[in-house]
Amino acid sequence: MASTTAPTPFDPVTIGPLTLRNRFIKSGANEAMCLDGKPTKALVKHHRDLAAGGVGMTTVAYMAVAKVGRTLPNQIWMRPEVIPDLRVLTQAVHDEGAAISAQITHGGSFVTGMKVPGRTISSSSGFNPAGLMKGNILQRAMNEEDMARVEAEFVQAAELAREGGFDAVELHMGHGYLLNQFISPLSNRRTDEYGGSAENRVRFPARVLAAVKRAVGEDMAVLAKINVADGTRRGATAEDGVVTAAALQAAGADMLVLSGGRNVESTWFMFGSNMNREIIARVLKQQGEWITALMMKAAASSEPKIDFKPMYFLEYSRKIRAAVDMPLAYLGGARSLAHAEQSLAEGFDCVVMARPLIHDPALVNKLRSGEVTESGCDNCNGCVAYIYHPAGTWCVHNPPNDPVLNTIPAAAVQ
Repeated sequence: MASTTAPTPFDPVTIGPLTLRNRFIKSGANEAMCLDGKPTKALVKHHRDLAAGGVGMTTVAYMAVAKVGRTLPNQIWMRPEVIPDLRVLTQAVHDEGAAISAQITHGGSFVTGMKVPGRTISSSSGFNPAGLMKGNILQRAMNEEDMARVEAEFVQAAELAREGGFDAVELHMGHGYLLNQFISPLSNRRTDEYGGSAENRVRFPARVLAAVKRAVGEDMAVLAKINVADGTRRGATAEDGVVTAAALQAAGADMLVLSGGRNVESTWFMFGSNMNREIIARVLKQQGEWITALMMKAAASSEPKIDFKPMYFLEYSRKIRAAVDMPLAYLGGARSLAHAEQSLAEGFDCVVMARPLIHDPALVNKLRSGEVTESGCDNCNGCVAYIYHPAGTWCVHNPPNDPVLNTIPAAAVQ
């Protein structure tokens, strides 16, 4: 039931040791603004523009905790050499008054853009459909040595993010990446203490989060992005999402970002509408990725036709809100000031957006001033295609990005 004492979206909010100036968060969404595993000046501009546009916090997407944890060749992977570039990025955001979060994760068997030596790691062994396009056909089940190594990699990545000036880390546990490969029954076929029940499947991700919290939790907010559901047959349900949330609350998470869907099995559920396969195919063909384009077109033929509906994860997210008493961030089809106000009235602590802020980085300031009451984003999903483009992600209704900025490391002196 809506509360009459709900905060406004423009009120400050405290998440662990961090206080944000307002409750709007830019969601992690692959920017493709990296070069040789480091941020570029394009990425600095992208997040500076979001900060100047009024968000409380912006999230740098997919910073791999290890070189083999990348899904695409140029993605940031966390190591000491990247610190100078990270500091330029974080300082640019801080100069505009916003906070900045590092989304840290590992692809596991979900590696679509490059060949990984040997078998990719996952919760279970066997055939790897996500790796077909680049020859990562088989995956192997992680053993205890693998788990200890990956746990340490997440801790090191969080410590490097702290050194690089980030205010928060967000462990990505959704969408089919490695930690989600444990949580989701679509991937996890283990019969040991890390498989079977929803409680067992979240055991390793919760262990990783607890280790990160011990390492950096006094200095940084520790968030996790989870699926409210996988949105497909035999996938994780909303009831599983409740179990995941409770386990992560017990592990010490400062806030959960509630998303949904899987990159292979249910992108339509993740985005609340079908991918723009025409633009994706065109961009991939421009990069010489003809086979990838054909395989994506074939995959689209089995998708249900979905028309976009605002607030499309609300019913799922309400179940998690009712089950835990920790801070939660609503994500999924929020497109207006009214949607943001509804999210807070429903008991969520922040509202998270991606496509509306790609369309207009100044949206928050415009909502605050009354210049607009809703986003101009038409949910065409054309922006998603540009994670494969050398100029980086942009709204297809806006002027294109300057590709030169994406060839210059963030810390380069010009």
